[in-house]
Amino acid sequence: MTAHIDLSKAGILAESSAVRVALLPPVARFSLRAATPEQKALSKALGITLPAKIGQCGRKGDIEIICLGPDEWTIIAPEDQAGMITDACAAIYAKTPHSLTEISDREVTVRITGPKASDLITIGCPRDLDQLPVGEARRTVFDGVTTVLWRDGDQDYRLDLWRSFAPHVIALLETGCGELAGE
Repeated sequence: MTAHIDLSKAGILAESSAVRVALLPPVARFSLRAATPEQKALSKALGITLPAKIGQCGRKGDIEIICLGPDEWTIIAPEDQAGMITDACAAIYAKTPHSLTEISDREVTVRITGPKASDLITIGCPRDLDQLPVGEARRTVFDGVTTVLWRDGDQDYRLDLWRSFAPHVIALLETGCGELAGE
């Protein structure tokens, strides 16, 4: 059964001694596409080096950039910094063509933490989590839903997913949280 959840309210969705699942507050999100020659100028304009390796993350303050492909990044920042990002990219567009698209309303983020966080992720994600280094992220699937999985700590993950699939994924995570609590 799909859960009916207010995705506008951050907070704990499920919690046990094994794991906690929480919906994080909204953030500004951008999809950035650029060819290799433009990457250096974009890094300078944004004040953060665009990571070159797929899965690598760059961070400066509250802004994070993940490399999702050879010419594709997602930028995540506090909502009040969205204007700074769009202005920085717009200022160099004439000499540095690129595509910057705001996707803030498309996705939500669920944080999964606790001693059984990895176990909970594996109920829907086929990826070997031991191969995902702390501080990196990967595009993957969770029960057939395309997601981006961030590993922030040994048992600390973020799962970015499209808003339309969130109720399904959250329902699975809530059920899994309950099952892990019973072990």
